Amino acid sequence: MANEEDDPIIQEIDVFLARSLLEKLYLFQYPIRPASMTYDDVTHLSAKIKPKQQKVELEMAIDTLNPNYCRSKGEQIALNVDGTCTDETSTYSSKLMDKQTFCSSQAASNVSRYAAAVYKKGELHLTPLHGILQLRPSFTYLDKADAKHREREAANEGGDSSQDEAEDDVKQITVRFSRPETEQARQRRVQSYEFLQKRQAEEHWVHLLYYGLKDSRSEHERQYLFSQGHGLAENTELIKSPSEYLMMLMPPSVEEENDKPMAPSNVLSMAQLRTLPLADQIKILMKNVKVMPFANLMSLLGSGTDSTAVLRCIQQVAMLVQGNWVVKSDVLYPKDTSSPHSGVPAEVLCRGRDFVMWKFTQDRWVVRKEVAAVTKLCPEDVKDFLEHMSVARINKGWEFMLPYDEDFVKKHPDIVQRQHMLWMGIQAKLEKVYNLLKEHLTPKKQEAQSAHPLLVSGEQRVNVAKAKVKQNYGQLEKEFQKQKAEMKSNDTSTKMDVSNIHIKEEPVSDEEPMDTSAYEGMNNGIVNGLHAEEDSMDSLNGHLPGGCIDRVAQELKAFVSSTFRKQFVLTLSELKRLFNLHLASLPPGHTLFSGISDKMLQDMVLDTGCKQILVPFPPQTAASPDELKVYALWEAGDTYDQHRQVLLEIFSKNYRVRRNVIQSQLSQECGADLNKQEVDRVLK
Repeated sequence: MANEEDDPIIQEIDVFLARSLLEKLYLFQYPIRPASMTYDDVTHLSAKIKPKQQKVELEMAIDTLNPNYCRSKGEQIALNVDGTCTDETSTYSSKLMDKQTFCSSQAASNVSRYAAAVYKKGELHLTPLHGILQLRPSFTYLDKADAKHREREAANEGGDSSQDEAEDDVKQITVRFSRPETEQARQRRVQSYEFLQKRQAEEHWVHLLYYGLKDSRSEHERQYLFSQGHGLAENTELIKSPSEYLMMLMPPSVEEENDKPMAPSNVLSMAQLRTLPLADQIKILMKNVKVMPFANLMSLLGSGTDSTAVLRCIQQVAMLVQGNWVVKSDVLYPKDTSSPHSGVPAEVLCRGRDFVMWKFTQDRWVVRKEVAAVTKLCPEDVKDFLEHMSVARINKGWEFMLPYDEDFVKKHPDIVQRQHMLWMGIQAKLEKVYNLLKEHLTPKKQEAQSAHPLLVSGEQRVNVAKAKVKQNYGQLEKEFQKQKAEMKSNDTSTKMDVSNIHIKEEPVSDEEPMDTSAYEGMNNGIVNGLHAEEDSMDSLNGHLPGGCIDRVAQELKAFVSSTFRKQFVLTLSELKRLFNLHLASLPPGHTLFSGISDKMLQDMVLDTGCKQILVPFPPQTAASPDELKVYALWEAGDTYDQHRQVLLEIFSKNYRVRRNVIQSQLSQECGADLNKQEVDRVLK
């Protein structure tokens, strides 16, 4: 009350609401005007607008006669933009930068609380603003200058290599047929940034007429800023109670849905997130992150959040996998949706993703081909499932992305037990849907679940080999008797005393078989080149039963020959990797599982017509010894044998060579000039 007495009312002003320019009045905010620019020069000023986007472009005249104007700079800019020739498409027809373009951007998304006011004769007339636009200089003329510069450079370089242009005329064309677009895919396309940009570009400019400040038309339009009727009947909006009037002046700062930008669904600030209920917060976080430890979830929810309530909510939207929480499939794929890749309905996608999650409850590693074979889904969908919760490891498969959370498992055994029961129910459903075999249901041993590859020492391999020889001794003797009978029937002159025949147990070789333990995830039962099946007839370390050595050599030679026919040049490391992949594709019990050493593999490479190329790599290289051993096919029987040999001789002298040196050396040694395509083919 004391403050009101000290601040008395000295005048009351009537306020009127003008409606004549409703939804037509814009406020333009200009930058600071340079001394050489005038807004009143209407002869060289144009304007255009895109009404739906509320986008405006204004072209202002620059006073080139002003002493502050640098004429040399203006001439240089005009020359860079338009060049020496002038025509109708020229930006600056006067060969001088005599105008400047301004483009608008919205200064505020919600302008409902702003109005333009005019005070006249003790009356205040308000007109609501339809938009507030900030005008900034546009430098598109610089883009035009860069385009002109690139065109001139392309024209200068165009005549240098006519042969290359003639060769580039023939290009391969790939024809693709698009599948029918689903409703969900169409909605995503309509909401994409690219579609919105294209739609905005399609809106045509509407050219406007500009009238100066003192023009008679401007004086006429300014009269619409005053209310046409001064009676209270025409201004019923102002007949409000004080609280309602204050609410109209300062409405709550709640953005309407149509005012929100078209942003991705996962863009949400933490401040906005914490205004939501706890269940919605957890659902949004899990839907975006997909896999999260419980400790990380609690840190994101903020201090003071009840962990019991979080545990109750997290079980509604996520499942426990290896002590971590993984978002449920029906949260990512709601009902009545479909796959963006194949159009498969959400129910099928949820079953496939549940199978992947269940596999990770059994093991840390999952093979993508196995998932695709069971679920019968397209590779893109399977890849999406795996990327949600795992990381691809070369030559191993997909590993669960987070380590096993032992702390959570120890602190919440009741939650772990409840989740285990849920997984048992999911497993029963998956068995019925996919007709899962026993090998899919049986979890692997603990050693296989370890992230470290299983290593077997040489002494252990020798013991395994001796045990297998003793175990298969009787079978080997029967096989020998059978072979002896066949030889006796074929050659009657040869007489052999069966009683004097003994099976010779050959000593174990010192050669180390190639280590293939890194590929045990291929599900072929291979550990360090040894097959794990007990009924296998093959022994170890390259010592095979009679009649099998030649067959192993033929198989190995066929693999090496076919590989070098495709690759031509390979390091020993890459050859071993390809050989291990080849082993993984063979059926159990194949002869190549007997154990192939590095020396055997290298000898076979040399026997198939390949040579070792002693490439002088730099001494500071970080490559392994196997990566420094380079082998190449010396003679392939085609027309490029001589060129290939010359190229290999070049690389035996230097590990890095320029292309022009290679081309000149090939032409000199082969006696014929090679064109670009032929050189590319030899290099490839």
